[in-house]
Amino acid sequence: MVSHAQISHSRYEGKAPVRAPQDLILDEIFVDLQPALGRSLSLKCEGFNFFGSVKAKAAVAMISAAEESGRLKPGSTIIESSSGSLGIAVSAIAADRGYRFVCVTDVRCNERNIRLMRSLGAEVVLISEPDENGGFLGSRIRYVEAACAADPELVWLNQYANENNWRAHYRTTAPSIVRNFPDLEYLFVGAGTTGTLLGCARYLKEIGHPARVVAVDTAGSVTFGGPPGRRLIPGLGSSRPPAFSDQNGVDEVMMVEEADTIRMCLYLARRGFLFGGSTGTVLHAAWKRLLDERPDARAVAVSPDFGERYLDTIYDEDWVRLHFGDIGRFDPLRELAAPMAEYVQG
Repeated sequence: MVSHAQISHSRYEGKAPVRAPQDLILDEIFVDLQPALGRSLSLKCEGFNFFGSVKAKAAVAMISAAEESGRLKPGSTIIESSSGSLGIAVSAIAADRGYRFVCVTDVRCNERNIRLMRSLGAEVVLISEPDENGGFLGSRIRYVEAACAADPELVWLNQYANENNWRAHYRTTAPSIVRNFPDLEYLFVGAGTTGTLLGCARYLKEIGHPARVVAVDTAGSVTFGGPPGRRLIPGLGSSRPPAFSDQNGVDEVMMVEEADTIRMCLYLARRGFLFGGSTGTVLHAAWKRLLDERPDARAVAVSPDFGERYLDTIYDEDWVRLHFGDIGRFDPLRELAAPMAEYVQG
């Protein structure tokens, strides 16, 4: 663990330069957020991976498995549905390995993500018709299925049902957390495709680690059986149940309103940390949950990415005001101090 003003050295220090972008997975970088949040909470920063997000691991694992099985051959075309981060990772790997890539995303995808994918040579298809639950995932997948039916040569990675998605985190993310925090008591992981969540949960369960795994999702997502609702921030949540139906190892589920996601992101930005929307969601849940625990309870949260790709949304005052109105300021340390002050005065 490192202080909030430092990051640890990567495991590549002193080694030969990497030969390809997919080799640059930095798995040992944690930031201590105790000074900012008032609780013993460390953040595993996946944004330091070459592709800028946790999705680098799933992308490498799924593409490598498709190559080993013979599904991907020289000159193949990959097609995948993504809200942004996985699409960027696949775009970079496809460019490096000589594949064509078609990313099917939707109108909620950040413009910066779309431009990144196109800069890397990907073709980007934007879906604007919502599915039956008001989201876009169902519509995106139907587009991919129709495209594959029309062209059987297309290779669909299908991150939503591809076992290599969660296995990537079973092999890397979870072991890294346990190595650095053997006394871990709480692990907070956001739920998108649930690959990161289930990979970590299954690893901890298999090794018999007692840490409590808390799944964090966005209000309006149906992943854990809640009612569908409006969601504007891509990353976490889903408008259809996940294909990975076995939630074995997940101890608790917490839902977070998007306004609270934004409030957490803006607060941390004022403390020098620019994180993405998924991170803000996970950290808001972690902070609330840890209020009921002793201050030194050992907790780790997984941060999928950084905030540069959200400058036009979460970090844009006009966008926030248009969609959420006045969300108010959030100061966890002040809110922690208020009950103690009342107790002393009483």
